[in-house]
Amino acid sequence: MNVRWIATALAVVLLAGVCVQLGRWQFHRLDERKARNDVTRANLAAPPAPIDRIVGADGVVGDQHAWRTAVVTGRYDASKQIVMRYRNVNDRPGFEIVTPLVLPDGKAVLVDRGFLARQGAELAPGHVPAVPTGEVTITGRLRRSERGGNTTGGTPDNGTARLINGPDFAKALGLNLYDGYLTIDTQEPANDAAFGAFPGPEIDDGPHFFYGLQWFFFALLALGGLVYFSRQELRSDSAAAESDGAPDGAPDGAPEGDAAGQDRPEIPAGAADRGLRADR
Repeated sequence: MNVRWIATALAVVLLAGVCVQLGRWQFHRLDERKARNDVTRANLAAPPAPIDRIVGADGVVGDQHAWRTAVVTGRYDASKQIVMRYRNVNDRPGFEIVTPLVLPDGKAVLVDRGFLARQGAELAPGHVPAVPTGEVTITGRLRRSERGGNTTGGTPDNGTARLINGPDFAKALGLNLYDGYLTIDTQEPANDAAFGAFPGPEIDDGPHFFYGLQWFFFALLALGGLVYFSRQELRSDSAAAESDGAPDGAPDGAPEGDAAGQDRPEIPAGAADRGLRADR
């Protein structure tokens, strides 16, 4: 075994270790998803309640509140309505219309009034249904503020945005907003029929279990390959050692002179016949 082979073996072992860690990470994500699904199921089954009773004084919609049914009463502020771009519902591109609802205590909540499918290649909805005038009562599902990591778009710009984010909207709109938003299940008076409804949450285990098994299989494959090629290397080294130890020339057991035709006295042509005649 040479240095190059040892380095390759170490690299394969390291690769197998990385695959094992990735598999464990996928199973960890599976546990997190199962826990989140349990919370979602419990929230979907919980009875409707006022938003301040669900969220509390800090006004932050967290993971523990997602998909809870909240009831709010207030007035829409249509002057601060925002069109959400690049939205997709059931594989259909389009727009969502978010309008602040100002509550009697002066606090406001962002209400996602619904989805408008894109018509052709339009960059903005051709028609946005007007908000009801006067007081409205909404029963809907609470959702966390959207955060896109490095993706920008949570701050409204010229009446449009890409992410529904309570704190960013509060700064731009000058409102005391809840950190989160509400999607409409029912509204009194009724929501405009032009709006499409939103699908419910996905409550399944996702692909994490099979991804984890896949990474563990890759680890076993790497280690199995290392064992196989190690045995091949050892057999090659053993064969080379046997070849170096064997004598040069003929096979074992043959006389050394006979094997190569050396050290045998040469008999001149006709010498045998002369010897026979001399004996006579």
